Amino acid sequence: MNSINDERGCSVCQPSKENYTTYNTRLRGKRVRMYQYDYRTESGELFACCAPTLEACRERRDKWLSSRQ
Repeated sequence: MNSINDERGCSVCQPSKENYTTYNTRLRGKRVRMYQYDYRTESGELFACCAPTLEACRERRDKWLSSRQ
């Protein structure tokens, strides 16, 4: 499996950057591809989520960023 974390499970995302990887899981009996997504702000705060599309992850990130201002 691809990982966006180091061997201790910590995100390796650099400030002002995003990292993501895909994984497969079962949801209600169906096989579904999901995205694990990390984004780190310039100040070092980490946003992380999982969603069925990369676009959904970025929408959640944008909502999170706008709620912090």
